[in-house]
Parts: sequence; structure tokens; C-alpha cells
Amino acid sequence: MKNTIKIFDTTLRDGEQVPGCKLETSQKLTIAKKLDSLGVDIIEAGFPVSSPGDFNSVVEISKVVKNASVCGLTRAVQNDIDVAVKALKHAKKPRIHTGIGTSDSHIKHKFNSTRDKILDRAVEAVKYSKKYVDDVEFYAEDAGRTDNDFLALVCEKVIDAGATVLNIPDTTGYCLPYEYGKKISFLMNNVKNIDRATISCHCHNDLGLATANSIEGVINGARQIECTINGIGERAGNTSLEEVVMILKQHEELNLDTNINTKLLLETSRMVSDLMGMVVQPNKAIVGANAFAHSSGIHQDGVIKKRETYEIIDPKDVGVNESSIVLTARSGRAALAYRAKNIGFDLTKIQLDKVYNQFLKFADKNKEVTDSDLPNIIQLAKI
Repeated sequence: MKNTIKIFDTTLRDGEQVPGCKLETSQKLTIAKKLDSLGVDIIEAGFPVSSPGDFNSVVEISKVVKNASVCGLTRAVQNDIDVAVKALKHAKKPRIHTGIGTSDSHIKHKFNSTRDKILDRAVEAVKYSKKYVDDVEFYAEDAGRTDNDFLALVCEKVIDAGATVLNIPDTTGYCLPYEYGKKISFLMNNVKNIDRATISCHCHNDLGLATANSIEGVINGARQIECTINGIGERAGNTSLEEVVMILKQHEELNLDTNINTKLLLETSRMVSDLMGMVVQPNKAIVGANAFAHSSGIHQDGVIKKRETYEIIDPKDVGVNESSIVLTARSGRAALAYRAKNIGFDLTKIQLDKVYNQFLKFADKNKEVTDSDLPNIIQLAKI
């Protein structure tokens, strides 16, 4: 039996922190409903104390989400927690996500404090949250640069205080995958009460390693991944939900899976892109416009003969109707014959040779050859 990795979606909190991506409450509700139907386990609905608008959004999202836990972010501050509790009062499964920076850099420069005082604040925040909700997640901000022994101590103490989930963020996206994996492994082996909590990966993409780090985290014992649709988020973004989900689905040897209905990935991606005004790059893994597009003649020939020669994912598994054979000057005869047949021209080998020569002349002058161009090209070939 496969181990289930819980998917914690923070599109509506961390994702919405992207400049220019502010959403109205009605738009957040649309996305929250879609995330719920997608099979996300936890939806981080916002940071309630940050603004009246965010507070209201968390309230309204809590009312409409039927299956997922609804989570509100707080700092290790009692007022933050009080406000989050009020915002989550309608949630079927409320979660408080509280925490504090634990790296020496944060302790010294951000808080002007000491390790002992930070530890006390962490424990108090969890204890206070636990008075109101059973499900309390603690985040050790900048865990990626936190001393492992101190991080393990913090984890042990907040579990004793009632934390059910431990968020180990690579806040600056600095860790290499093996380093992040070793950190998770260290906690699994050195926090004596770790069996009472779930470790969560929250990785940023500053060096393009968020997905790799999250996968390394779950390989080493984490059982929750925090991510966003399309990998949106502050700076270079967060771990991409669609990437980690499909990696776990494709690599069966890991014996890990999620509750995500992958056939809804493309439409969810497009919805978030449209509502946030964030264009998805064409070469984006899984949901980019070119993710299942083939323009090289060698690749096209292979895909036409057997899709798996150049595609490790069946497009239908992520909501894409079919692979795309794009005609360019790099395309071969197989692709031209395939596309011509799709619009009613079943060319013989001799006819194809003539049409192909005419096709190359056209393709050299144009970036792409469309179906509407083909009849004219075939006519010019005089077959």
C-alpha cells in the first residue's frame, strides 16, 4: 500500500503575495472551490490579521470548503491567533499555522533575541493555538539555514506543546536537494516524539530547486508538501503543485501518492492563471502550452508511432486532450503526413515527397505551419 503525501496548497496565501496578483474575495472563493474538488488536503486561505479583506476571505472560504482543512497563517503572536480563530469559526476542519524564525540570522537580525526566548515564544504560540483548535501546524521560518540540533529541539518542544504538523521551510530557496533531504532525515531520527507529528516541506524556488527539494524531503520522511498552482509565489515562486503530484504519480518505486485528481490539473492551472493575471510560461512542466507539443521531426516520428517514446506522461492524465504535433521547418515527413491526414489528405509516398519540398519552402519563411496553410501548400505541389 502506498504512503499518502498530503498536499497543502498555499496559492491563496503565499501565491497571492506576488506583486499584482491581489484577488477579490469572490475570486478566492472560485479558486478555493476548485482546489477542494481537485483533492487538495489543506487549503491555506490567508493571513487573517494582515487586512480586513484577507480576514473576510478566510471567513467566506471556510464556509464553502467541504472536504479540505482550511488553514489560517499567524505569527507567534496571541492577537494573530485570536483573529485567525475568529476567521476560521465556520471551517469544518480548521487549522492554525503559527510559527517564528529559528535561524541565527532571523533570531539576531529580525528579532534581536536569543535561542531560548525564541523557543519559549514558539511553545507558547502552539499552546495558545491548541486551546482553540486540535490541528496546529508550526513553521520554523528559515529552517533551511537553522542549526539542526536547535531545530530538532524546537520541533520536540512544539510537539510536546501540541503541534500536529512541523513545517520545515527552505524560506530563501538556498538548500541543495541532498542538504534538505539530510535535514528532514536528521529530524526524523533525532526528534524523539516525531511519531506524534507530520513533517511538512515548504520550499522556495530561488535557485530552481523547490520541486527537487520537496521530493527529497518526502523521500526522507516528510508526509506533507506545501505548494502552489503553477508554482507562483514570492520572488521566484514556491514548489509547483502539479510538478510534485505528477512526479509521485509517475515514480511508482517511491511508493508515495497523493489524493489529487490529476485530470483537473490543466483546468485548475488555467483558472489560476486567468484570475491572477500570471501567464504560465510555455515550457512550464505539466501545464505549459508546450508540455506535450512536438516540433522536432525525430520526436514527432517517434510520438506518432508510439506516444511513450517521447512522453513519460499521458496528456489525458493531466487534462490535456492530446499531444500536439506542431509543424515547423524542423518537422519531418511523418508529421506532415499525420497533420495532412487529419484534415482529409491521405498522401501517397510520392505525393508526400512533392508536398514536403513545398512545405519546407513555406516553413522556412514562417514560424509555424497551420492546418489552414496545408491545402494551399498541397495545391502548389501540383500532385
